[in-house]
Order: sequence, then C-alpha cells, then structure tokens
Amino acid sequence: MFENATIWIIYLVVINVITFFVYGLDKLKAKRRQWRIPETVLLTLAVIGGSVGAWLGMLVWHHKTAHNEFRFGIPLILAAQVVLFFLVS
Repeated sequence: MFENATIWIIYLVVINVITFFVYGLDKLKAKRRQWRIPETVLLTLAVIGGSVGAWLGMLVWHHKTAHNEFRFGIPLILAAQVVLFFLVS
C-alpha cells in the first residue's frame, strides 16, 4: 500500500513540475511569436494530474488567464481531482 502511495506522489510531483514549465515555455514562445504548444496539450497535462502545475503556471507566468477554458477549466479540473482522490482513498 505504501509503495503505491509513494509512486503516486512522485508521479504527481513530476507531472506538475513538467506542466508548470510547459506553461512557462508556451508563454515564452508567445512573447517571441514562435510556434506554440497546442491548448489541447496544455489542458491534457492538467487532466492527467498536472492541474496544480497548470494553475501555478497561469499565476506565475500570467499565461492563459484571459481564456475562459483555462480560467475556469483548470480550477474545475483540480476540484474534480481532489474529489476523486477523496472518493478512492
């Protein structure tokens, strides 16, 4: 049981760090008018466990904060993940 919890914690830390920096990279690319990371990729990273990293990325990098699907979607994804966590634990 403890090993599974440790694996999940490591996974969540890694996916959130990756997501945070992907949001920062996309913001940098936007400023430089370069090829962008698709919004579906950014949202998928949040759905697969990176919602905290996505939210922090939005706050720190000031990225995607004007887009309703991110402004409301990321907190909703995070809330759903918290509820799911408590339902399965």
